[in-house]
Amino acid sequence: MAYKALYRTYRPQTFEEVAGQRHIVRTLKNALEKNKIAHAYLFCGPRGTGKTTMAKLFAKALNCEEGLGHQCNKCDNCKEITEGTHPDVIEIDAASNNGVEQVRDLIDKVNYLPLKGKYKVYIIDEVHMMTTSAFNALLKTLEEPPAHVVFILATTEPHNIIPTILSRCQRYDFTRVSDADIKERMITVLENEKITYEDKAIDAIVSLADGGMRDALSILDQILAYSNDSLNENDVYTLYGLASTSEKLELLKDIYNGDVTSTLKRMNAFSEGGVDLKRLNSDLLEILKDVLIYKKTHDEEELTQIKEDDAKELSELIDIRTLNTMIGAFLKSQIDFKTVNNIKTLFEVTLLKLCTLNDEQTERVKVEPKIIEKPKTIETPKPVETPIIKEEVEPVKEAPKATEAKIEEKKVEPQKIESAPDWLLEDESSQQVVEAEGEKYSLDDNLIIKLMVIGDKEGRKSLINRWGELNNYLTHPQLGDIVALIKDGRPFIVTKEVLVMEYDFEKLANKANIKSNQENISKVLSQMLGREVFVYSLPRSETVRLITAFHNLRQISQLPKANEVKINLEDIKK
Repeated sequence: MAYKALYRTYRPQTFEEVAGQRHIVRTLKNALEKNKIAHAYLFCGPRGTGKTTMAKLFAKALNCEEGLGHQCNKCDNCKEITEGTHPDVIEIDAASNNGVEQVRDLIDKVNYLPLKGKYKVYIIDEVHMMTTSAFNALLKTLEEPPAHVVFILATTEPHNIIPTILSRCQRYDFTRVSDADIKERMITVLENEKITYEDKAIDAIVSLADGGMRDALSILDQILAYSNDSLNENDVYTLYGLASTSEKLELLKDIYNGDVTSTLKRMNAFSEGGVDLKRLNSDLLEILKDVLIYKKTHDEEELTQIKEDDAKELSELIDIRTLNTMIGAFLKSQIDFKTVNNIKTLFEVTLLKLCTLNDEQTERVKVEPKIIEKPKTIETPKPVETPIIKEEVEPVKEAPKATEAKIEEKKVEPQKIESAPDWLLEDESSQQVVEAEGEKYSLDDNLIIKLMVIGDKEGRKSLINRWGELNNYLTHPQLGDIVALIKDGRPFIVTKEVLVMEYDFEKLANKANIKSNQENISKVLSQMLGREVFVYSLPRSETVRLITAFHNLRQISQLPKANEVKINLEDIKK
């Protein structure tokens, strides 16, 4: 018999066996108990968190021969659903069945009554992969399906599903499974398989799984194959390129002590051993977080990465100021990893900067302390032995008491720009206010798609690289507020006549599209680009939707040709 992966062997067979997702289990059980069955459900969340498993369990609870809400796993219906052979529980992979024809075929079969169970359950996985045309074909059926049909849609990307589908479903958001729940489930699996294990090895796998129960069992499966059916910490570190906790602690000590030689040796050993430097950076950050928390609370319960003895040792060694500096440096590296080509060099530079932190402070301009001589105590001498005082020392004045001291508040004037660059608009009028309400520009999807076709990628990249320049001009006396609004966005499409901006929040995009605001935004960015451009803004949710539409049109060769696209700036502004 072929080997069956652990995540398939130990797939939950009842609601009680599900790791985490208690809020969803409770809601579904209550709905079954009160016979309030919706016609369509949307299960969304990260991969490996139990969406498809929950869908099958719900189908089992709908069709169990013992009655609604039961999962006996003994009747024919339960067994066939578990094995994936039940004729009334239909699983569809939308990644490979995403067209209109497949959906029409599904709609034709929906009206047929169930063959064995009470309900026909359609589980559509990766539903975000369906085309817009397929979604539209499904709309009517999804809104008013026959009484015997239940749809369960599963996806990791709910933002890519059209709103008309979302509004017809009960939505359930799956969260990452907690570390405690993953660990508990893994221990159950290991004990059932009669495999010896180290507790630290389980903790390492839990960290690698990052909230995914399926990922945790897949990792466990691979390690057991490597280590010949035993689980120990070193095998996890070797197979997945991780550093041990003791090695990380020694590295942090070397960094604090400024031992560049030892730090570089450890760094090279990690690199040659295939250690994942991104994860190492993240692990060091987690350890420093533990140390900082322990330093302020002395509570062992708050520690997640290291033992109390290690936390106590590091908290006594490293002061809070240095701890915060180190945390800041590793946080910055975590962000910079996304934009650099050479991760090793970036990580090395981060370690070296932290190693030389004390040297940097020592080399700062030193201020010599002023030495004040205390007045000498002179005993009353005999007349013939009167000493000659060569130097008169002014006595030290007593400092005023805290209650008598008056603190003079100094007004800090905002820093003004003395010389702005050529591209920054010089406006001698009063400060330009950002309006919160007003008439807005609005461009349709077809025009945005055309702009995406003729977009200048190099021009966009160049503008993104210069975007940081805006930080220097947030205090511009007339245009500071406008620059701040621009800085909150980022270039999405750059063409000769139009610049489309992207904002994380719809409220900011709407504000940027108010005609009075857009005029000033266009002036500043036109100066920056060296040509007149019309600036239009979109929220992130819309850019994601438009990118999907763009790719769909490209797949069916329906995009306009770049040389055929004509943009009239005056028409756009109307």
